[in-house]
Amino acid sequence: MLKGKKILLGITGSIAAYKSASLIRLLVKDGAEVKVVITPLTKEFITPLTLSTLSGNPVYCDFFERPTGQWNSHVSLSLWADLFVIAPATANTIAKMSNGIADNLLLTTYLSARCPVFIAPAMDVDMYRHPTTQKNIETLISYGNNIIEPSVGDLASGLSGKGRMEEPEKIIDFIKKYFSNIKKKRLAGKKILVTAGPTYEPIDPVRFIGNRSSGKMGYAIANTLAEEGAEVILISGPVKIKIENPEIKLINVNTANEMYNACIKHFDNSVHAAILAAAVSDYTPSNKYNQKIKRKTDNLKIELIPTADIAAELGKIKNQNQILIGFALETNDELQNAKEKLKSKNFDFIVLNTLANEQTCFDYDTNKITIIDNKNQIFEFDFKNKNDVAFDIVNKLIETLDQKNK
Repeated sequence: MLKGKKILLGITGSIAAYKSASLIRLLVKDGAEVKVVITPLTKEFITPLTLSTLSGNPVYCDFFERPTGQWNSHVSLSLWADLFVIAPATANTIAKMSNGIADNLLLTTYLSARCPVFIAPAMDVDMYRHPTTQKNIETLISYGNNIIEPSVGDLASGLSGKGRMEEPEKIIDFIKKYFSNIKKKRLAGKKILVTAGPTYEPIDPVRFIGNRSSGKMGYAIANTLAEEGAEVILISGPVKIKIENPEIKLINVNTANEMYNACIKHFDNSVHAAILAAAVSDYTPSNKYNQKIKRKTDNLKIELIPTADIAAELGKIKNQNQILIGFALETNDELQNAKEKLKSKNFDFIVLNTLANEQTCFDYDTNKITIIDNKNQIFEFDFKNKNDVAFDIVNKLIETLDQKNK
């Protein structure tokens, strides 16, 4: 996501400067080009040689190089950057930034910056919560700067509290989120239907037949689609997940029949694709008791009848321009069963899950999938967080949409 991005990293004189080495390494690993500007005091905590070696670029500290007289232009640095990250930012530097003081190269570069600025404070707990520091931070926010809040933990002073510079991995997340929000929305103008979660088939007012689906995969897909600019209709069974993106239209259902009706209603010609990630019950009790069934000594027999087949019905009614994506959770003969389902439901591709993979599927935050398309191509993916798995699935959807439009 950061490939080709130009990141200017400002480092001030804080013990937390050691974390900047890891931050540079992560930025470079993700494909970013990094230049570093430091304050004179920073050299007491980490050497320019270390920073230069990791970034692959010279480190800028003074207005000019004394041996050669070469001028280090703060204007050129600020115009070069796509993003300026100051981490760590001491109370002293924050105070100068908020008051327009420009007595070193980092500060003059900040005042010249036209790109977004992210600031990661690092200081002792009492310094951080001091009214002056808080006012300075509020001033910087009012100027349009982005503050990466410090974390709570043990501090160099021996105290514990809020003031630790956020960890490099978290700072990378902030940076990636910024660029993901401004990148081209690849699904802008597309309308996608997604199903998620289980269905509950009532036996009586208390009991039901269901499964252990958490809905995490379907919700992750819906969020990824929305981030890519799609108009998302999420038809969800009963789950304990909140919608992250207000652009997602949520339709709550409980039973397989309710999900079927909602899918048929909303899968019209305006929908470009449907991703059926829900674990819909295949059977439902033929009789629903109006009152709780009391325990008796005799055996209780419950007759189950098939539910409406959502995937098969959508596969029948989809037009030639619509994409239909299914899921298969298998416990044996995984590939064969998935291929048969892909064909019988008229899917464009199917996402295969298997319980043979540990820490995947039900209620886990991780998954490992295989995608099989209707050309019998098989794509294996690594074990990942479900948000990253959702990104892989959405990428495959975008690729399939592009192929249909050719």
